[in-house]
Amino acid sequence: MNLLISTLLTFIQIYSTLLIIRVLLTWFPQIDWYNQPFAALSQITDPYLNLFRNIIPPLGGIDLSPILAFLALNVISAVLGSLAGPMIAGF
Repeated sequence: MNLLISTLLTFIQIYSTLLIIRVLLTWFPQIDWYNQPFAALSQITDPYLNLFRNIIPPLGGIDLSPILAFLALNVISAVLGSLAGPMIAGF
Protein backbone atom coordinates (compact mmCIF):
# COMPACT_ATOMS: atom_id res chain seq x y z
CA MET A 1 0.00 0.00 0.00
CA ASN A 2 2.89 2.32 0.75
CA LEU A 3 4.25 1.83 -2.76
CA LEU A 4 0.90 2.84 -4.25
CA ILE A 5 0.71 6.00 -2.17
CA SER A 6 4.28 7.01 -2.94
CA THR A 7 3.62 6.39 -6.65
CA LEU A 8 0.50 8.58 -6.51
CA LEU A 9 2.43 11.31 -4.70
CA THR A 10 5.15 11.21 -7.36
CA PHE A 11 2.51 11.38 -10.10
CA ILE A 12 0.93 14.41 -8.43
CA GLN A 13 4.32 16.14 -8.27
CA ILE A 14 5.00 15.49 -11.95
CA TYR A 15 1.49 16.57 -12.94
CA SER A 16 1.82 19.75 -10.86
CA THR A 17 5.04 20.55 -12.69
CA LEU A 18 3.29 20.06 -16.03
CA LEU A 19 0.48 22.36 -14.89
CA ILE A 20 2.98 25.03 -13.87
CA ILE A 21 4.63 24.83 -17.29
CA ARG A 22 1.20 25.03 -18.97
CA VAL A 23 0.19 28.08 -16.95
CA LEU A 24 3.49 29.85 -17.58
CA LEU A 25 3.28 29.18 -21.32
CA THR A 26 -0.14 30.84 -21.51
CA TRP A 27 1.65 34.13 -20.89
CA PHE A 28 3.12 33.88 -24.39
CA PRO A 29 0.33 34.45 -26.93
CA GLN A 30 2.49 33.55 -29.93
CA ILE A 31 2.63 29.86 -28.91
CA ASP A 32 0.78 27.61 -31.33
CA TRP A 33 -1.02 25.05 -29.17
CA TYR A 34 -1.63 22.82 -32.21
CA ASN A 35 2.07 22.02 -32.74
CA GLN A 36 4.18 19.64 -30.67
CA PRO A 37 5.23 19.65 -27.84
CA PHE A 38 2.58 22.19 -26.86
CA ALA A 39 -0.30 20.08 -28.21
CA ALA A 40 0.75 17.13 -26.04
CA LEU A 41 1.02 19.35 -22.98
CA SER A 42 -2.41 20.79 -23.72
CA GLN A 43 -3.94 17.33 -24.15
CA ILE A 44 -2.49 16.21 -20.83
CA THR A 45 -3.46 19.23 -18.73
CA ASP A 46 -6.60 20.71 -20.29
CA PRO A 47 -9.07 17.95 -19.28
CA TYR A 48 -8.14 18.46 -15.63
CA LEU A 49 -8.23 22.25 -15.92
CA ASN A 50 -11.58 22.13 -17.72
CA LEU A 51 -13.12 20.55 -14.62
CA PHE A 52 -12.34 23.75 -12.75
CA ARG A 53 -13.13 26.06 -15.67
CA ASN A 54 -16.72 24.82 -15.39
CA ILE A 55 -16.74 25.96 -11.76
CA ILE A 56 -15.00 29.31 -12.27
CA PRO A 57 -15.20 30.69 -15.81
CA PRO A 58 -12.49 33.14 -16.93
CA LEU A 59 -13.13 36.56 -15.42
CA GLY A 60 -12.09 39.54 -17.52
CA GLY A 61 -9.79 37.39 -19.62
CA ILE A 62 -8.05 35.93 -16.58
CA ASP A 63 -8.37 32.20 -16.04
CA LEU A 64 -8.49 31.43 -12.33
CA SER A 65 -9.09 27.70 -12.74
CA PRO A 66 -5.42 26.75 -12.19
CA ILE A 67 -5.66 28.10 -8.64
CA LEU A 68 -8.42 25.60 -7.82
CA ALA A 69 -6.59 22.87 -9.72
CA PHE A 70 -3.42 23.36 -7.67
CA LEU A 71 -5.43 23.59 -4.47
CA ALA A 72 -7.14 20.27 -5.22
CA LEU A 73 -3.81 18.60 -6.00
CA ASN A 74 -2.32 19.94 -2.77
CA VAL A 75 -5.26 18.66 -0.72
CA ILE A 76 -5.02 15.22 -2.34
CA SER A 77 -1.28 15.19 -1.78
CA ALA A 78 -1.69 16.15 1.89
CA VAL A 79 -4.31 13.44 2.44
CA LEU A 80 -2.12 10.81 0.78
CA GLY A 81 0.88 12.02 2.76
CA SER A 82 -1.03 11.69 6.03
CA LEU A 83 -2.07 8.15 5.03
CA ALA A 84 1.50 7.24 4.24
CA GLY A 85 2.82 8.65 7.51
CA PRO A 86 1.32 5.98 9.83
CA MET A 87 2.29 3.22 7.40
CA ILE A 88 5.91 4.29 7.38
CA ALA A 89 5.93 4.64 11.18
CA GLY A 90 4.52 1.11 11.50
CA PHE A 91 7.56 -0.45 9.85
